[in-house]
Amino acid sequence: MSAQISWPYPRVLAHRGGGKLAPENTIAAIKVGLEHGYRAVEFDAMLAADGVPVLMHDATLQRTALNSGTVSALHAADLQRIDVGGWHSLRFVGETVPTLEATLDFCRVHQVWPNIEIKPTPGFERATGSAVARVTAQLYSDQICVDGDQRQHADARVPLLSSFSRDALMAARDTAPALPRGWLVNGVPPDWYEQLRRLGCVSLHVNHRYLTAELARKITQAGVWLFCYTVNSPQRARTIVGWGVDAFCTDRIDLIDANVSCP
Repeated sequence: MSAQISWPYPRVLAHRGGGKLAPENTIAAIKVGLEHGYRAVEFDAMLAADGVPVLMHDATLQRTALNSGTVSALHAADLQRIDVGGWHSLRFVGETVPTLEATLDFCRVHQVWPNIEIKPTPGFERATGSAVARVTAQLYSDQICVDGDQRQHADARVPLLSSFSRDALMAARDTAPALPRGWLVNGVPPDWYEQLRRLGCVSLHVNHRYLTAELARKITQAGVWLFCYTVNSPQRARTIVGWGVDAFCTDRIDLIDANVSCP
């Protein structure tokens, strides 16, 4: 990880599909992102009870469905009958939990690039990483190339997988080694470079609150792509861009231009 190779993907992503303007992790959210000029999104993928990856951030349905159930206890078909849009606003009443497959089909048709966060429930880290990678690799098999997980071979059309879970990332690598991967962290650990090499990741995804100009410089000068979450202030976006951050996601797609200039 030393040669400087430019980030090939879009530089500003709509967080969880449509930021604060739509119910998170839904196809409706991605449509809202498109309405605001966003052709790149970040969303979360979790396993339903039948092993089907679906879009969901929380292990329970309480926050986004006002339901006491858990994602891991319900089949994907059951989740597709649950309203996860009504909590947000009347416009989205009836919006349901989409499968990862259906979401990626939509993204391909509408030329939206996804960063897929592998979001396992405890105990399902490897199973979730493997299932997400398998579905993604199947749907992008015509675009994935040999060594596609290497920065010099990264294809701008192919999704980037990311996760806080190292076990999930390793399972994804074992299942679909040509898919690029990024490691999510909150604060950057001292051994970040060694961990990235061990995981075979092309990018480090950090909480922007714990990033400094000096740390950003160290990461990018090491030839690592640097991604930040979740940047909701235009001023902060300009600041981290000035530090050399390659890309970031935002909830405020109404305030931050999808085509913001980055070095």
